[in-house]
Amino acid sequence: MAHTVTFSVPERALGREDIEFVVKRDGVRFGTLLVSKGAVEWRPTNKVYRRRLRWERFDQLMRESGRKV
Repeated sequence: MAHTVTFSVPERALGREDIEFVVKRDGVRFGTLLVSKGAVEWRPTNKVYRRRLRWERFDQLMRESGRKV
């Protein structure tokens, strides 16, 4: 299960405009990670909804559940 991640960066300071990271698993689009000034969002492929975490909550989850490397 190899993942490939690509991204495009807007030509301006990061603010309300998201940076999009396209994530593929075994060559098939798995989802899109959207990073903005205020939050991080995950949009699964073929889904209408997004899942949003504010940066404070993302930090908390990574500290509690992330693996140390």
